[in-house]
Amino acid sequence: MAWFYLLLAGIFEICFTTFLKLSDNFTKIWPTITFFVLAGLSFTALSMSLKSIPLGTAYAVWTGIGAFGTALIGIFYFQESTDFWRIFFLIGLISSIIGLKVVSPH
Repeated sequence: MAWFYLLLAGIFEICFTTFLKLSDNFTKIWPTITFFVLAGLSFTALSMSLKSIPLGTAYAVWTGIGAFGTALIGIFYFQESTDFWRIFFLIGLISSIIGLKVVSPH
């Protein structure tokens, strides 16, 4: 169940970072409120995952999911760059996340 909470925390992180961008430096009220709600949900789910996943592993996976997912949102929604090196390192990032899951003792 802890890995489910960690995955959920990562998904909420992707969402809250997207709303951070949409809030336009906290000048738009609804995206700002949504950002804070989603950030709270992300940290709550992360906290729940820490009951049985080591802190270093959980944090690395959480930020990795968030970074990878946010980069995809940037590419597909905000039309950010898709050059070779960016895609190469995103694949390396997701490979590292999978590796942490595989070698985790739980």
